[in-house]
Amino acid sequence: MKALVWMGKKKVEVQRVEDPKILRPRDCIVKITSTAICGSDIHLYDGVIPTMESGDILGHEFMGEVVEIGSAVKKIRVGDRVVVPFTISCGQCTHCHRQQFSLCDNTNPNWHVAETLMGYSPAGIFGYSHMTGGYAGGQAEYARVPHADVGLLKIENDLPDEKLLFLSDIFPTGYMAAENCDIVPGQSVVAVWGCGPVGQFAIRSAFLLGAAKVIAIDAVPERRALAEAAGAIAIESGDDVMEDLKALTGGRGPDASIDAVGMEAHGSVYDEVKQTLKLETDRPYALRQAMRCTRKAGTLSVPGVYGGFLDKIPFGAAMNKGLTFKMGQTHMQKYMPQLLKVVEDGKIDLSEIITHRIPLSQADEAYPMFVEKRDNCIKVVLNPAA
Repeated sequence: MKALVWMGKKKVEVQRVEDPKILRPRDCIVKITSTAICGSDIHLYDGVIPTMESGDILGHEFMGEVVEIGSAVKKIRVGDRVVVPFTISCGQCTHCHRQQFSLCDNTNPNWHVAETLMGYSPAGIFGYSHMTGGYAGGQAEYARVPHADVGLLKIENDLPDEKLLFLSDIFPTGYMAAENCDIVPGQSVVAVWGCGPVGQFAIRSAFLLGAAKVIAIDAVPERRALAEAAGAIAIESGDDVMEDLKALTGGRGPDASIDAVGMEAHGSVYDEVKQTLKLETDRPYALRQAMRCTRKAGTLSVPGVYGGFLDKIPFGAAMNKGLTFKMGQTHMQKYMPQLLKVVEDGKIDLSEIITHRIPLSQADEAYPMFVEKRDNCIKVVLNPAA
């Protein structure tokens, strides 16, 4: 089959690789009809996530048709149209029973690698390094999906892929980020750092949950424009953000803040130098700002991916202001069914953030365009059939 594979830092290639096979009774094989490049994939492309190996298939946002099932699969049938969550969860461990699906105890075969860095292992993730399982990703024509009955969201409407695909990651991720803000309907002011795809859905989700005002912060004009189209007040990122936020909140600061940027934030030469010299793993410029700008007793929600160790974090500000932190990979299977209903009811159009539709055969050209934000690129959808 055709797949996009990682070949080293800033080097990806479309290659012919072996088709996936059923390995365990709870597996299924999905023929992928739509897939996408996620902002999290850029951390792999840039070489800042460890344990990547040459030839790894990338991608964790995909959907398609089930073409083969294992002997123990009961709820899914061949021919079903499905969205695949980016996290892989067993449905049987303590965390899965608590609906903490991204913390599944049983789906990362390389748990010992993750434990070395983190203390405990998160769930397995498609196409996201051997530290999270080494699973082949979905920027391909076919994918093996473990624990099919737990993971797959069956689609029984005739909506096009573009209006459903982002249920695989970025819509639930943005929604959980907004839900973590403990929004009081009609009262809460939420600030969102980063107006990429996750930030866009965090903005829209905050409004769905009743936020009175959402302030969107980004350096890219077209991203700010898309945030304004959703009803947000958009301001340019930079060192004056705190003064801007005070002016927009009567001096109090936002009730809740969302860091939708993560580990490769721009704005600090200090962080870029230290990361280049391998003296820190992540660039937490946006996180520092959010910690300082959030009002006293406010909430800081972090959906942005962080991979390791951060420097110069103003923890004294967070402690003395009494901030609450909520963060983590998204508990996908908890949110996907309810958010499918939101989409079906027409409350949100997931396709409105798509700027580029590209054949999978040209995915190696799409990555640098996405990274460098050329041609006003915000979100790329790849067609495996083209």
